[in-house]
Amino acid sequence: MPHTSSAKKRLRQNLERRTRNRDRTTEIKTLRKKIDRAVHDGQSAEAETLYREFAKRVDQAASIKTLHPNAAARLKSRTAIHLRKPQSEESKKAQVKAADKAERADKADKAEKPPAKKKAASPKP
Repeated sequence: MPHTSSAKKRLRQNLERRTRNRDRTTEIKTLRKKIDRAVHDGQSAEAETLYREFAKRVDQAASIKTLHPNAAARLKSRTAIHLRKPQSEESKKAQVKAADKAERADKADKAEKPPAKKKAASPKP
Protein backbone atom coordinates (compact mmCIF):
# COMPACT_ATOMS: atom_id res chain seq x y z
CA MET A 1 0.00 0.00 0.00
CA PRO A 2 1.19 3.52 -0.73
CA HIS A 3 2.48 5.66 2.08
CA THR A 4 2.84 9.14 0.63
CA SER A 5 -0.08 11.25 -0.45
CA SER A 6 1.16 11.41 -4.06
CA ALA A 7 1.45 7.61 -4.19
CA LYS A 8 -2.10 7.31 -2.81
CA LYS A 9 -3.36 9.68 -5.50
CA ARG A 10 -1.49 7.69 -8.16
CA LEU A 11 -3.17 4.51 -6.94
CA ARG A 12 -6.61 6.12 -7.21
CA GLN A 13 -5.85 7.39 -10.71
CA ASN A 14 -4.55 4.01 -11.84
CA LEU A 15 -7.66 2.25 -10.57
CA GLU A 16 -9.92 4.68 -12.46
CA ARG A 17 -7.87 4.37 -15.65
CA ARG A 18 -7.78 0.59 -15.45
CA THR A 19 -11.57 0.49 -15.11
CA ARG A 20 -12.06 2.79 -18.11
CA ASN A 21 -9.53 0.88 -20.23
CA ARG A 22 -11.12 -2.44 -19.35
CA ASP A 23 -14.55 -1.11 -20.30
CA ARG A 24 -13.25 0.09 -23.66
CA THR A 25 -11.50 -3.17 -24.50
CA THR A 26 -14.56 -5.18 -23.43
CA GLU A 27 -16.77 -3.08 -25.70
CA ILE A 28 -14.38 -3.62 -28.61
CA LYS A 29 -14.33 -7.39 -28.05
CA THR A 30 -18.12 -7.49 -27.84
CA LEU A 31 -18.49 -5.57 -31.10
CA ARG A 32 -16.06 -7.93 -32.82
CA LYS A 33 -18.03 -10.96 -31.62
CA LYS A 34 -21.26 -9.39 -32.92
CA ILE A 35 -19.61 -8.86 -36.31
CA ASP A 36 -18.46 -12.50 -36.38
CA ARG A 37 -21.98 -13.70 -35.57
CA ALA A 38 -23.52 -11.47 -38.23
CA VAL A 39 -21.06 -12.71 -40.85
CA HIS A 40 -21.67 -16.32 -39.86
CA ASP A 41 -25.43 -15.83 -40.06
CA GLY A 42 -25.11 -14.18 -43.49
CA GLN A 43 -26.34 -10.74 -42.40
CA SER A 44 -23.86 -8.66 -44.36
CA ALA A 45 -25.71 -5.34 -43.99
CA GLU A 46 -25.77 -5.62 -40.22
CA ALA A 47 -22.13 -6.69 -40.20
CA GLU A 48 -21.17 -3.59 -42.20
CA THR A 49 -22.91 -1.22 -39.78
CA LEU A 50 -21.34 -3.03 -36.82
CA TYR A 51 -17.93 -2.78 -38.49
CA ARG A 52 -18.26 1.01 -38.80
CA GLU A 53 -19.02 1.27 -35.09
CA PHE A 54 -16.18 -1.17 -34.32
CA ALA A 55 -13.65 0.85 -36.34
CA LYS A 56 -14.76 4.05 -34.64
CA ARG A 57 -14.33 2.56 -31.16
CA VAL A 58 -10.95 1.05 -32.03
CA ASP A 59 -9.69 4.40 -33.36
CA GLN A 60 -10.90 6.16 -30.23
CA ALA A 61 -9.15 3.62 -28.01
CA ALA A 62 -5.95 4.02 -30.02
CA SER A 63 -6.04 7.81 -29.78
CA ILE A 64 -6.39 7.61 -25.99
CA LYS A 65 -3.60 4.97 -25.86
CA THR A 66 -5.83 2.24 -24.49
CA LEU A 67 -4.72 0.25 -27.54
CA HIS A 68 -1.44 0.64 -29.37
CA PRO A 69 -2.07 2.29 -32.77
CA ASN A 70 -0.51 -0.64 -34.62
CA ALA A 71 -2.66 -3.10 -32.69
CA ALA A 72 -5.73 -1.04 -33.56
CA ALA A 73 -4.82 -1.07 -37.26
CA ARG A 74 -4.24 -4.82 -37.11
CA LEU A 75 -7.62 -5.42 -35.46
CA LYS A 76 -9.44 -3.34 -38.05
CA SER A 77 -7.60 -5.00 -40.93
CA ARG A 78 -8.25 -8.54 -39.78
CA THR A 79 -11.89 -7.82 -39.06
CA ALA A 80 -12.33 -6.22 -42.49
CA ILE A 81 -10.76 -9.25 -44.16
CA HIS A 82 -13.09 -11.55 -42.22
CA LEU A 83 -16.02 -9.37 -43.23
CA ARG A 84 -15.20 -9.49 -46.93
CA LYS A 85 -14.13 -13.11 -47.42
CA PRO A 86 -16.77 -15.50 -48.70
CA GLN A 87 -18.18 -18.09 -46.38
CA SER A 88 -15.89 -21.02 -45.90
CA GLU A 89 -16.83 -24.45 -47.20
CA GLU A 90 -17.30 -25.75 -43.67
CA SER A 91 -19.93 -23.16 -42.77
CA LYS A 92 -21.76 -23.82 -46.05
CA LYS A 93 -21.74 -27.55 -45.29
CA ALA A 94 -23.05 -26.86 -41.80
CA GLN A 95 -25.90 -24.77 -43.22
CA VAL A 96 -26.82 -27.49 -45.73
CA LYS A 97 -26.69 -30.11 -42.99
CA ALA A 98 -28.98 -28.03 -40.76
CA ALA A 99 -31.44 -27.55 -43.63
CA ASP A 100 -31.47 -31.29 -44.34
CA LYS A 101 -32.07 -32.03 -40.68
CA ALA A 102 -34.99 -29.60 -40.62
CA GLU A 103 -36.51 -31.21 -43.72
CA ARG A 104 -36.22 -34.66 -42.17
CA ALA A 105 -37.89 -33.40 -39.01
CA ASP A 106 -40.75 -31.93 -41.03
CA LYS A 107 -41.24 -35.21 -42.89
CA ALA A 108 -41.24 -37.14 -39.65
CA ASP A 109 -43.87 -34.82 -38.19
CA LYS A 110 -46.08 -35.29 -41.23
CA ALA A 111 -45.80 -39.07 -41.12
CA GLU A 112 -46.66 -39.15 -37.40
CA LYS A 113 -45.20 -42.56 -36.79
CA PRO A 114 -45.79 -44.11 -33.38
CA PRO A 115 -42.67 -44.26 -31.25
CA ALA A 116 -40.63 -47.43 -31.54
CA LYS A 117 -40.88 -49.92 -28.69
CA LYS A 118 -37.78 -50.40 -26.62
CA LYS A 119 -36.42 -53.87 -26.12
CA ALA A 120 -36.12 -55.06 -22.59
CA ALA A 121 -32.53 -55.32 -21.46
CA SER A 122 -31.42 -58.87 -20.82
CA PRO A 123 -29.69 -59.48 -17.49
CA LYS A 124 -25.98 -60.02 -17.73
CA PRO A 125 -24.57 -63.25 -16.28
